[in-house]
Amino acid sequence: MLNAVEPGTLVPIHRHPTKDESFVILRGKVRSTTYNDDGSVIESVVLCHENGVYGVDIPKNVWHRLEAMEPDSVIFECKEGPFVPHEMEGVLNIVKN
Repeated sequence: MLNAVEPGTLVPIHRHPTKDESFVILRGKVRSTTYNDDGSVIESVVLCHENGVYGVDIPKNVWHRLEAMEPDSVIFECKEGPFVPHEMEGVLNIVKN
């Protein structure tokens, strides 16, 4: 799936209990951040061609979010199908900026 994101777009911190997920930057700059169950940061990576960081793999059951850092950013998202909407237990109930 292609995702076009703009600065200020908020994707809640979430996880996929049974599916790994991969992101590849196609255009712009996007930060990928992973979190522990308590909301503390595990890792924060900026996907950007200029920095030579093109993608990231998120293992199943790891809390994560994406943040657009430049206008007109585009990422390719890949995970095993079929699509399953998130339930409340799939969204981390803390506020992170």
